[in-house]
Amino acid sequence: MIQIIDIASNNFSGNVKPQWFKRFKSMMEKMNNTGQILGHSASKYYQDTVAITVKGRDITFERILTTLTSVDFSNNKLNGTILDLVGNLVSLHILNMSHNAFTGNIPTQLGKMSQLESLDLSWNHLSGEIPQELANLTFLETLDLSNNNLEGRIPQSRQFGMFENSSFEGNIGLCGAPLSRQCASSPQSNELKPKMPQDHVDITLFMFVGLGFGLGFAVAILVIQVPLGKFYRTISILQS
Repeated sequence: MIQIIDIASNNFSGNVKPQWFKRFKSMMEKMNNTGQILGHSASKYYQDTVAITVKGRDITFERILTTLTSVDFSNNKLNGTILDLVGNLVSLHILNMSHNAFTGNIPTQLGKMSQLESLDLSWNHLSGEIPQELANLTFLETLDLSNNNLEGRIPQSRQFGMFENSSFEGNIGLCGAPLSRQCASSPQSNELKPKMPQDHVDITLFMFVGLGFGLGFAVAILVIQVPLGKFYRTISILQS
């Protein structure tokens, strides 16, 4: 049962093949309530020793927990897109694909990796927006998407609120918290404003028209009365 894949810091190049991930069957199976992968019975520990990068730090495990699952492709020359199949590794805890030449969008399928605690996709050429689905990864403690070509608004959620500016820096097109760069107003913002009902508009227009008519009528009477008053006073003087 494969639980740790570590090919970091080699000189591997080319595209990541779909068949690679199809072999990681144990990482595609959900865990039971005790944290054990369903369908497998094993001792609590393996007796091997391995050094892997966890949450940005190099850590040596003397005995590997059977529940620990990790994929580390970092520091190579791998390119192409990050496959949607990666999202099928639903019991994976650590995914590090940093310092490569991956392009394209971050797959929305990564949002299915409910056990993921550490995700590092930094120093690639990824573009597009950060999928909102990543905000649903409630176990995610470490996130590094820095130094890519990402753009748009950073998803806002309680989980994403834990991450610092360094998780997103180096992406000129990104905006929103925790970055200091504010996002421009959405072009749909006007559409979100509540529209005034048509009958209310008609009544308001009628009131303005009526008010204008009444005011005009009053002014006309006042203008007429002033010259008529002068005329009657002149007649009275002549008669006297």
